[in-house]
Amino acid sequence: MSDIMDEIHQNRRFMHSPIFAGPMSESDQSKGISPPPFGKKHSGKLIDLPSFENTVINGSFTGLLDIRRSIRNFTSGAITGEQLAFILWSTQGIQSLRGDTAVFRTVPSGGARHAFETYIAVKKVEGLESGLYHYLPTENIGEKKVCIEKYGNLPSLDDNVAEMLAGQNWTTRASVVMFFTCIPYRAEWRYREMAHRVMLIDLGHLGQNLMLSAAALDLGSCCMAAFDQKVCDKNLGIDGMDEYTVYAAAIGPYKETLK
Repeated sequence: MSDIMDEIHQNRRFMHSPIFAGPMSESDQSKGISPPPFGKKHSGKLIDLPSFENTVINGSFTGLLDIRRSIRNFTSGAITGEQLAFILWSTQGIQSLRGDTAVFRTVPSGGARHAFETYIAVKKVEGLESGLYHYLPTENIGEKKVCIEKYGNLPSLDDNVAEMLAGQNWTTRASVVMFFTCIPYRAEWRYREMAHRVMLIDLGHLGQNLMLSAAALDLGSCCMAAFDQKVCDKNLGIDGMDEYTVYAAAIGPYKETLK
């Protein structure tokens, strides 16, 4: 029991603001070390998703706040390429750069560092084969366009996704499941040991944009912190230290009667 309480107290201390707790160690930014890139380079064939600029957006902002809920009762229906593009752009689209030190996206981020990458397990999206994809926002800076790459094939999409999400089999009915990973050095370069608490706050910004955007498209969504770390990192082909899974979200049409 004491071990559990020690861990609880340690985690509570992690949530405390460290700003006035003492001087921060010298950052790589202050040392004049070049910053890491804002996004990973593509390794596969680029795929331009359809434009979402004419996509019908439903509801007022206050209306979206009223209907935003975690939805798990997905149908087996598909979403459109335009809908997928809109949600990707809404969560991590790049609007502009300030030199090589700050990137401005559709969500806030401490120090404008934006440490996250987006991978998409596609089950039913019109115009796309099922499989694993990677979002490439650096290919469309300042544009309302979305480019992805085919990242790989999970041997059994349903089984692999359910295993990645700790046995949450309801996720296999979703049209897509997004996995968000963290490349921590993007924030550590500026904030060193203070970066990690801020990156967790940034995930909340991302998740709210995703869910409001899904609601605006009359789609259901559910963000998840329950996942199998090792299985996710392995299936996404990342090392679990310099890049690791931190969040996931299922998106798709849902049964209106169970809303």
